[in-house]
Amino acid sequence: MVILDGGLATHLETLGADLKDELWSAKLLVEDPSVIRQAHLDYFRAGANVAITSSYQANVPAFMRRGLSAAEAENLILLSVRLAMQARDQYGEGTVAASVGPYGASLANGAEYTGEYDLDEDGLVGWHRDRWHILAGSGADLMACETIPSYTEARALARLFAETPRMRGWVSFSCRDGEHINDGTPLKEAAALFAGVPQVITVGVNCTAPRHVNSLIGQVQGKPVIVYPNSGETWDPAGRRWLGLADPVEFGAAAAEWHAAGSNFIGGCCRTTPEHIRQIRRHLRTG
Repeated sequence: MVILDGGLATHLETLGADLKDELWSAKLLVEDPSVIRQAHLDYFRAGANVAITSSYQANVPAFMRRGLSAAEAENLILLSVRLAMQARDQYGEGTVAASVGPYGASLANGAEYTGEYDLDEDGLVGWHRDRWHILAGSGADLMACETIPSYTEARALARLFAETPRMRGWVSFSCRDGEHINDGTPLKEAAALFAGVPQVITVGVNCTAPRHVNSLIGQVQGKPVIVYPNSGETWDPAGRRWLGLADPVEFGAAAAEWHAAGSNFIGGCCRTTPEHIRQIRRHLRTG
């Protein structure tokens, strides 16, 4: 059983960070790297076995739009891995997974929730390639391809895994319901892309409503299943607030159900906190 961390941005905001920026958590790689390291350490101390780096929204073009050079941008992407490794070393154990966020996250238009892209498969390979190879050579233990909403993007990532045959990782999709990823492709079909890719150690879902997880676990065949859904809250854009219950104890109890349904890699995504991870650990130990 492997326990992942929770929402990095969520905890960074709890620690006082302002993430209103196209770079989101990666903004702090420029402004305050130490708070990223602290957030990783807090998750390890809460019971996580894996730290997912702050590179989700980091990419060379976005850093260059802030006036940085390409070399400086590359160094910041590498820094995201070093910070997680430093937290791991301070804690004494753990795994570092380099976050590979979707192309849609860079567009800042919600495309990571729809998979409606303006690039084809070759274009997506080209867009991801620089960051992919930077992270693959960073010393991270794994590549965490996460919040993938598009079948075409999944095909592009499969091609990039082939370019780095010694680098292992996972692929997790963002899903609209209990059967389909956000672009409407059945999860079973999208997950099957990686069934014959030996470097991909687990396939599953993240940034998805918890109520869909049990059904989605059954859609993944031929690989261990990874799940790290969001808290279950929904955003009210008119009231500019989160609605719904995000009780860590209930989340931990749900994690025990996901484990019983077949998932051996479990954590949290948006709006989950170190307390959610602590409760996952407690429920999986006692459930």
